[in-house]
Amino acid sequence: MAIRVGESFVRRCLRAPARPLLLATLSLRPRAAFRPGALSGHGFPFTPACSVSSSAFLDRLLKGKMPGVDQGPCQQPVPPDRAGQLSLLLRPPDQPEHPKTLRVAVIGAPNAGKSTLTNQLLGRKLFAVSQKVHTTRSRALGVITKDDTQIILLDTPGLTTPFKVKRHQLENSLLVDPLNSLREADLVVVLVDISDKWTRDRLDFEVLKCLTLNPHVPAVLVLNKVDLLKNKTLLLDITAKLTEGVVNGQRLRVRDVVKILQKERDEMQMKHKTALEAQTGEEPCPNSDTQDQTGLSREQLRTLKSRKGWSHFKDVFMLCAADGEDVETLKRYLMVAAKPGPWHYHSDVLTDQSPEDVCVNAVREKLLEYLPQEVPYTISQHIELWRETEDGKLDISVKLHVKKNSHMTMVIGPGGQVMARIAREAGEDLTNAFMREVRLKISATLKN
Repeated sequence: MAIRVGESFVRRCLRAPARPLLLATLSLRPRAAFRPGALSGHGFPFTPACSVSSSAFLDRLLKGKMPGVDQGPCQQPVPPDRAGQLSLLLRPPDQPEHPKTLRVAVIGAPNAGKSTLTNQLLGRKLFAVSQKVHTTRSRALGVITKDDTQIILLDTPGLTTPFKVKRHQLENSLLVDPLNSLREADLVVVLVDISDKWTRDRLDFEVLKCLTLNPHVPAVLVLNKVDLLKNKTLLLDITAKLTEGVVNGQRLRVRDVVKILQKERDEMQMKHKTALEAQTGEEPCPNSDTQDQTGLSREQLRTLKSRKGWSHFKDVFMLCAADGEDVETLKRYLMVAAKPGPWHYHSDVLTDQSPEDVCVNAVREKLLEYLPQEVPYTISQHIELWRETEDGKLDISVKLHVKKNSHMTMVIGPGGQVMARIAREAGEDLTNAFMREVRLKISATLKN
């Protein structure tokens, strides 16, 4: 078992004497499985990067990065035209002599940071990121190729329920894509936002359902947004809850570093959840006369409702997905975990998204960022112009279809400032994705 922390996170903790990260709170008995290169269940390779009780590893971290880590972002661009992207996706993989591959499904509750993590792993911003929920509407694929190893990242929508999909008129892909991704995956990364004090002490119920339906797929737990957690001493307490005190088959013994009245805190969280469900019209707990659409029995669902964590995680990571240095620890782990097998894509492939999809996602991200409440969810897009110029630039024109006059005022903003800002920032993201200058124009019209 290893609990891994990003280098920059460790440095921040060690620079803050007022709130130190206590490292001697985990008691472990050494076993053969902890040796580098040892294999755990399901033939899954396990190579520890660090244990929170290992001061030697922290000393190594403070001296600099470990060798073999790719410090720079990927250099290949996304083809700026649909035909070029399709041709690249259909091109036979340029197999190395001893290829290795790993399919990784990234799942979690809405707004846990899945797309942010995927972008950091890729070294390029290809997936929309927003503080609002349901930014990712369908599954998208990212590809990391380095030396003889290819990692396929399956970025999925935030897990939700049929009740919410129907109530808020969301796409069915929000229900189907995460489950399909898990069935295809060699490894599952479960992302948890630990900055949310109301939800961080238990795994999302939909996440638990996915893990229960796919117990044969190895899973790792990633505690995200550790930079926003003021009291770092809670990290091990949260880890013990989300793993049910077991990681890689090894039981943890975590001493409380801060005396917390757990019963009172649980009661407070339960009151908050009950009040929130009453306000939002949350669906009731399944009763004995109904059955879950996934095929889980009523008894299994009742058991999951009472659980807070998952006891089959192979590893635990603590990081900030927005920090590239932190993510390198996880990226290195994925590279080591790759299994011998043929590549699925040519080494120049970065994503399976079409150029138009990348553009639409970039614009939607800015709409979610700068427009309030439900407004961005009601806006649809249409690409009117997509043209490559003789000097290698890319001209794109996007038309926004807005439902209400009041929404139109918000989209345009005072003196057109909001729309101009959306076009400018989305254009910068597209310039980074296509690695050429993108001149993006955005206009808006009322829906008929």
